[in-house]
Amino acid sequence: MSSENWSELLFQALESAPNPEKAPAMEAYMKHNFKYLGLPTPALVALAGPHLKAGSQLPGVNWGFVEAAWQKPYREAQYCACSYLGRVSARLTAADLPALKRLVQTKSWWDSVDTLSGVIGSLVMRFPDLKRDMLAWSQDQDLWTRRAAIIHQLEYKKETDTLLLERIILNNLGTREFFINKAIGWSLRQYSRTNPAWVAAFVRAHEPELANLSKKEARKYLPPESQA
Repeated sequence: MSSENWSELLFQALESAPNPEKAPAMEAYMKHNFKYLGLPTPALVALAGPHLKAGSQLPGVNWGFVEAAWQKPYREAQYCACSYLGRVSARLTAADLPALKRLVQTKSWWDSVDTLSGVIGSLVMRFPDLKRDMLAWSQDQDLWTRRAAIIHQLEYKKETDTLLLERIILNNLGTREFFINKAIGWSLRQYSRTNPAWVAAFVRAHEPELANLSKKEARKYLPPESQA
């Protein structure tokens, strides 16, 4: 496989194998926000995997491929871009954060934003000065940018910056936006696996302000005695 045209070969592979029988159901699941070729995950991995592997083995970060994938009319291309960024995330630098933000704010939905949030989280972990950006993101007018800020620490476990998590969540209380309240609950639920006492105390302290959805998610793994 030529390393020079791996991205072209990837798009050709996807576009040569559409499954129009599966596409309508996939589009309906995503509320008809995007068009699909109709490639379920196993088929997408089989078609795109070798090309993504070839591309990720090259030095640097191929933002040209990412941008080209984001311009494609079918959603599977954006999934490939997210997968590629995950593969090369260790090469990203703080200077790449604005580009990641543009992706979060473009063709936005939970599927792409949640995957990108993991990439962003790994970047912030390596460049702690970007915590200031996450705090700013948590007050952005764009709800998907706020969601990314809320959940960017999902995989941090003991490395979670609880002060930052608290400030980001407090910046997003009082909304009826499902995707924000779900993200708040998700971030608390995930951290409860590491520090249930902190999460229980946070929920008790902000019980009146937290949406019911957020509280339900946050308490999912908490022992009953900690919820009193």
